Amino acid sequence: MKILTGKTAKLFLASILVAGLSTASFAKERVYKWTLATTWGPTLSPFIDTSHKMAKMVEEMSNGRLIIRIDASNKHKSAFGVLDMVKGGQYDMAHTASYYWRGKNIALLPLTTMPFGMTAPEQYAWFYEGGGMELMQKAYKPYKVLSYPGGNTGNQMGGWFRKEIKSLDDLKGLKMRIPGFAGEVMSKLGLAVTNVAPGELYTSLERGGLDALEWVGPGMDIKMGFHKIAPFYYTGWHEPSTELQYLVNQKKFKKLPKDLQVILETAMRVSAYDMYIQNYAMSADAWSEIATEYPNVKIKTFPKDVMAAMKKANKELVDEMSKENPQFKEIIDSQTAFQKKVREWTIMSDYRYLEDNLK
Repeated sequence: MKILTGKTAKLFLASILVAGLSTASFAKERVYKWTLATTWGPTLSPFIDTSHKMAKMVEEMSNGRLIIRIDASNKHKSAFGVLDMVKGGQYDMAHTASYYWRGKNIALLPLTTMPFGMTAPEQYAWFYEGGGMELMQKAYKPYKVLSYPGGNTGNQMGGWFRKEIKSLDDLKGLKMRIPGFAGEVMSKLGLAVTNVAPGELYTSLERGGLDALEWVGPGMDIKMGFHKIAPFYYTGWHEPSTELQYLVNQKKFKKLPKDLQVILETAMRVSAYDMYIQNYAMSADAWSEIATEYPNVKIKTFPKDVMAAMKKANKELVDEMSKENPQFKEIIDSQTAFQKKVREWTIMSDYRYLEDNLK
């Protein structure tokens, strides 16, 4: 073995020192600090919990190499501006719902849910096994963001009403908060539809700015206090599988090392399903308490003529928008075909099981 001496030894030691410093510097540069903006306020559980759980998983799985700071809507002051903020690079990510971007592109509406559409398990199957993910990325490509399922509420309730709905005439002229495609349907039936930020819903209902509103389901609704003002609580039709979305700045995502990309995608997927579980349990607990804790709440279903009118209006709007927007049609056609196929299994399995056990 050759022993280094003198000048050669000094140069060798110097090269080791430089290499060591370069490695330390490189390791330091590999810590990524991201920011995420939510459409939700800081106390809106389980919506706000979802992104926090995701960020915690990412930090732990990456051993601290990717850290994501969550800013709720009270921090960034733009609940319905998060898509633009991610597109423009002010934030690296967002947690929101696609149907809020109807004004940008109606093709984004069905990526959250559609009236009389798929249930949560059916829709997840469409996203991951039926081509839904590919269609979603295509729809968001013009905004330079990637989109991922971000948590499902399951079947939502049809809303809180100040007065009982006994016929179509009772709907006409009502001021109602109901977003997404369902809002289009209700507008067609004569309601004055508006979209109010989550943190302003109770005040709007209390002060008469709204006659009715839909939010999510008992687990989230009861805590909002809507039942104190509008005691008629209607069962759902409009959002059978409300999927929230994570939006990710495409350029920033591509700059992440491959392993951090996989970690981020995995954490988003796990946290999304966690939200579905959490909300389902919350609603089950709240529903069991309604009869005793909130005796003023009257559970109702919409009359047959109202339901028939909703289905008719929904079909007319789908046909109309499909002619106007080829991308909307592409997504709707994909969902319709998949729903027809998967629904046969849903009926044979879950529906028949429930039917037999309720006899």
